[in-house]
Amino acid sequence: MLLIALGQLRRRPAAFAGLAVALLLAIATLTLFGSLFAAEVTTPASARKASAGPGLMVIAGAFGEIAVLVTFFVVVNALGFALRQQHKELALLRTIAATPRQTRRLARAQVVTTTLLTAVPGWVAGVATARRFLAGLQRLGAAAPEVRVPVTPLPMLVALAAVLAVGLMASAVAARKISRIAPAAALTASSTEHGRTGAPRLLAGIGVLVGGALLLRLTATRPPEQVDKAGQAALLGSLVLLIAVALTGPFAVRVLITALGAPVRALAPGAGWLADANLRGYARRLSSAVVPVALLVGLTGTMLVMTSTAGHAANATATSVTSATDVWLRQAELTLLACFAAVSTLNTLVAATAERRREFALLRLVGATRPQLLRMLTVEAVLTTVVGVLLGATVAGAASAAFSVAVTGSPMPSVPAVTCGYVVAGAALLTVPAILATGLRAVNGPAAELVGGGRD
Repeated sequence: MLLIALGQLRRRPAAFAGLAVALLLAIATLTLFGSLFAAEVTTPASARKASAGPGLMVIAGAFGEIAVLVTFFVVVNALGFALRQQHKELALLRTIAATPRQTRRLARAQVVTTTLLTAVPGWVAGVATARRFLAGLQRLGAAAPEVRVPVTPLPMLVALAAVLAVGLMASAVAARKISRIAPAAALTASSTEHGRTGAPRLLAGIGVLVGGALLLRLTATRPPEQVDKAGQAALLGSLVLLIAVALTGPFAVRVLITALGAPVRALAPGAGWLADANLRGYARRLSSAVVPVALLVGLTGTMLVMTSTAGHAANATATSVTSATDVWLRQAELTLLACFAAVSTLNTLVAATAERRREFALLRLVGATRPQLLRMLTVEAVLTTVVGVLLGATVAGAASAAFSVAVTGSPMPSVPAVTCGYVVAGAALLTVPAILATGLRAVNGPAAELVGGGRD
C-alpha cells in the first residue's frame, strides 16, 4: 500500500497540494504552541511571576484546543477531495479484489506520507513563528525578557504525533464511503449524487447543533469578569455550529438556493437558469464548496465582533498592559483562524471545480460555448459566496450575541461594519476568482475525449 500511495502522490501532486498545505499549517501551529509551552516550563518561577498577562501555558492551551478542532475540520475536507479525485483508481482496486480494509490502509498511507513530507518545513515555520510570537508578548510586557524558546525536539515530535492522529482520524472519515460500497457500484458512484441528506447525517447534524447551542448558552451565563473564558466558549460554540452546518449542508443549501433561484433566473435568464439547475441538482457538491466560505466568514466574523464588543465594554480598571495584550492575542488568533479557513476555501473550490471537466465537456458537446459556461460559473460563484456568507454570518451573529450577553448584558453586540465588510469582500475575492480560474482551465481541451474518459 505504501508503494501505491507514493505512486498516487507522484501521479497526482495537485490533488494532494491542499492536503499538504493544511497539514503543514497544522504542524507549524502545534509546534508554535508546544514551543511556547516548553518556554514556560523552562523559565524560572521568579521570572514567570514577574510578567503580566495570562501566561504562556494558558495562551498555548487556549489557542491549541481551537487549532486542533479547526485542523481536523480542514484536514477532513482536504483529504475528502484528494480521495474523490482518485475515485476511479480506488474503484478499480475494489473491482480487482482490494478489500475495504486495504482501501482504508491506502488512505492512511497517503496521509502518513504527506504528513511526513511536510513535517520538516512545518517544524521550521512553527519554531520561527514561536520566537516572533514570544517577542511580541515581551514587547507588551506579557512575558519576561529572559524567556526563550528552548532548543528541544519534544514540541515538534508532539506536534507531529498530534497531526498524524488527526490525519488518521480524518482518513477514517473520508475513506468510509468508498470502502463500504460494492466494487461494481464504486466505478459509477462518482458520477451520481444522492438527492437527499441521509437520516443519520441529518440527526448527527441536529445533535451537533444542540451541542453548539448549549455552548453558547454557557457563554451567555459567564460573569463579566470572565471575558476570556466567555470568548473561548463563544469561539468554540461557533466552530461546533459550523460543524453542524457541514453535516446538514446539503439540506441547508438546497433551501437557500430554492429561495435565491427565482431572482437569479430573472436577472440572468440563460446562465442563471443553468446555474440554478446545477446547484439544486448537486446540493452535496455545493455544500462542500459553501462550508469553507461559511467557516471563513463565521470564525473571522465572530472574532472581530467579539473583539469590538469587548473593547467597547472594557472596564476602566483594566491595566493598559492587559488590555493591549488581549487585543494583540485576539488579532493573532484571528490571523491563525483566517489562514486555516482561507486554505480550506481555496483547496475546496479549486478541487470541486476541477473535477467537473467531464460535465463541462458534455455541455460543450450539446452546444454550450466556453463563454456561456464561464457565465454559468460566474453565477454559481456568486451564489456560492452569498450562501456561504449567509450561513457564516448567522453563526457569527449567534456566537457574538451570546458573548455580548455575558459582557454587556445585552444581546446586541458592537459590530465593526467596515471590518466585517472586508471579511465579506475577502470571501468573495477568494471564491469567485478561484472558481473562474479553475473553470477556465477545466473547460479547455477536447470535449469528446474528456467525455469518453480519455483524459483526466
